[in-house]
Amino acid sequence: MNSDPASSSFSDPQAVARYAEGPPRTVPGFASLHRMTTLLLAERVPATGRVLVLGAGGGLELKAFATVHSGWSFDGVDPSSEMLGLAQRTLGPHAPRVRWRQGTIEAAPHGPFDGATCLLTLHFLSRAERRKTLAELHRRLAPGAPLVVAHLSMPSEEEGRSVWFSRYASFAVASGVESAKASTAGAAMRKHLTILSPEEDELALHEAGFSGVSLFYAGFAFRGWVAYA
Repeated sequence: MNSDPASSSFSDPQAVARYAEGPPRTVPGFASLHRMTTLLLAERVPATGRVLVLGAGGGLELKAFATVHSGWSFDGVDPSSEMLGLAQRTLGPHAPRVRWRQGTIEAAPHGPFDGATCLLTLHFLSRAERRKTLAELHRRLAPGAPLVVAHLSMPSEEEGRSVWFSRYASFAVASGVESAKASTAGAAMRKHLTILSPEEDELALHEAGFSGVSLFYAGFAFRGWVAYA
């Protein structure tokens, strides 16, 4: 999913049509994040494995996974029907390999899955929703299966947080986003998203039952971890 805090835009047809333009301009190393996620999954997901993708709207990570691993099948879950429609179009010939589910984690089958991802999504959830979501992800994974997550994560203190939001905006502007729009997006994130510190993010994974929690990605305001059920 997108890092845009205005989640209502996921039902706006014009915003959905422009979705693919957004993440590469605001998330440092966006394509490499997908490549690394694919490699981390492949360490443990078998050739004919089943992968749960939570926050699958848009289909960008699904396309990255499906293109490299022809034997994998997927369950793609997202609350926005419009974004799921975009994902199906994005996947093209790979779309039949995905079981599409509209909703939150509760809409996902019980598995067990061989791996799961939740990219650029958890910062949309409250602390309580995040705890529940991580626990439900853990419950749906086979023992030892990998979970890969990535989202906004930065220090809790105001001074440190301001520095990272400034860097977020600078990267967006350097990628072609208008300065005013980048500043507005940063302000909206501060107001609407639940952004934990890296320490809190790791603790949340441990509390959900995951082990082997390791940071594998850091791109200015964004961080990503791999953990195992």
